[in-house]
Amino acid sequence: MTNRRLLVLINREGGAASAAGDKLPDQVEAAFDKAGGNADVRMLKADEMDRALRTAAKGETRIVVAGGDGTVAAAAQALAKAETELAILPLGTLNHFARDLGIPLQLEAAAELAVHGRSRAVDVGEVNDRRFINNVSVGLYPFMVRGRDDIRERRGWPKWLATLPASWDALSRLRHHRLHIELDRGKQPVVTPLLFVGNNRYSLDTGSFGTRDSLTEGKLAVYVVSRSTRAALLWFGIRALLGRADRERDFAALGDSVGFTVHSSERRVEIALDGEVTHLPLPLSFSILPGVLRVVVPRHDGAQP
Repeated sequence: MTNRRLLVLINREGGAASAAGDKLPDQVEAAFDKAGGNADVRMLKADEMDRALRTAAKGETRIVVAGGDGTVAAAAQALAKAETELAILPLGTLNHFARDLGIPLQLEAAAELAVHGRSRAVDVGEVNDRRFINNVSVGLYPFMVRGRDDIRERRGWPKWLATLPASWDALSRLRHHRLHIELDRGKQPVVTPLLFVGNNRYSLDTGSFGTRDSLTEGKLAVYVVSRSTRAALLWFGIRALLGRADRERDFAALGDSVGFTVHSSERRVEIALDGEVTHLPLPLSFSILPGVLRVVVPRHDGAQP
């Protein structure tokens, strides 16, 4: 694959890309040159990514996308009916999807993988025709994300710092949602501050909390946090960050499903979809799409999808 030409689409508004500024295109080109590739780098605004991806998918066998989880999720949506392989340069803040697939976070190593790595089919989740690569949540988390983004816009704080006051504010305005989750066995009523749906199963164990061992099990993981007081929920959050969540005490329901529906008396609901807040009409129809996205992953190293 020496001198293989690869189209590299960079979300210039992403955290790492924005911080790197005008130097980033040259850095990316140099990384691909070193890997034996030829990068056709295009810096785009976030709202330009979708059209660029859909256009490229018609003629490219492999596309490189540079950004965070939100950018990768947009690529998964745009490549819905394409056979195009997706290579990732993780330039986001958290890069959960890349980490769970063992994709290196260093630019040169990620470029090397984009040029020489193999592709593998992985699962993608879907809710009301919107694809997600990591998770969807209803309740406390989207409220916190909205507050965090507002603080970042007003004060110019980094994401991690803005998360602290936003989380506290979300807890101070704690609201429990009355939902009905319709699985194979019928509708199950739940009252919860947080419904979390993962694309494959997330670990709740110490040392690996919030990670996934596989992205090819073909199941959605459903987590419903138990109804709690503000103090109890804060304590849960602290224990969760330390990898000490209690399956019996902290969760009203845990389960896996290939598809289910969430009902509510409301007409629309605010959700966080791969960390991006949006509103969707109810009911919410969830499904897993096994193996619909081909992602370039390490040949031997890292987590096995």
